[in-house]
Amino acid sequence: MQTKVLSVGGSIIAPDGPDTEFLEGFSRMIIDWLNGNPETRLILVAGGGGPARIYQKAFRELEGKLHDVAGKKLYDSEAEMNAAADWIGIMATRINAQLLKATFGSLCCQSIVIDPTKVTDFTDRILVAAGWKPGFSSDNDAVLLAERFNASTVVNLSNIEKVYTDDPRTNPDAKPLDSISWADFRKMVGDEWKPGKNCPFDPIASKKAESMGLTVICASGHDIKNIRAILDGNEYVGTTIK
Repeated sequence: MQTKVLSVGGSIIAPDGPDTEFLEGFSRMIIDWLNGNPETRLILVAGGGGPARIYQKAFRELEGKLHDVAGKKLYDSEAEMNAAADWIGIMATRINAQLLKATFGSLCCQSIVIDPTKVTDFTDRILVAAGWKPGFSSDNDAVLLAERFNASTVVNLSNIEKVYTDDPRTNPDAKPLDSISWADFRKMVGDEWKPGKNCPFDPIASKKAESMGLTVICASGHDIKNIRAILDGNEYVGTTIK
């Protein structure tokens, strides 16, 4: 059976709170698509979105004000602080994943995957996963699950339609890209991950994907018809990284 992997950004599932309109439209499309493709199964990996950033922001504010019983700072290093912030974000991915799983009923009976290196079974038509551990985003979990279940492509759904040459919010000359090589993409996003980092695809996931020869398609999660076109192998709007 063929496996396809979709990394469903938290900015799509819950930009501030749960987007029920998106979840309804996405779930209906996925169920209809699976009915027409009985030899294919889907892995959906949920991101943290607005809840992750809201709680991480609260943590950053509190961390600067609180001390332990000895009057010392709560964390001795930035790495320790980043790990604590990552765990907060990971918990947001897990509640988003649980909500996403619930929209598919009997099509997705397995528990949420929280460690992509240990999952061995895929018994239903849909498997839903969430964040694993500090050091990277749920994009990396999507890549590891693609490797585990022999998927050649990860579809990365977020609140952007395409990857740009630069941040279009700050650079009016930034141009959208239809395709880009991994080498050029990794020059853009760098090699380091920080909790809450906003980039088209996680740098750690990008490094792993390049080493695997994986293709990643970055596309808008708001355009349900376009997601369907990607799943069908038809022309689509988005950026192909390979």
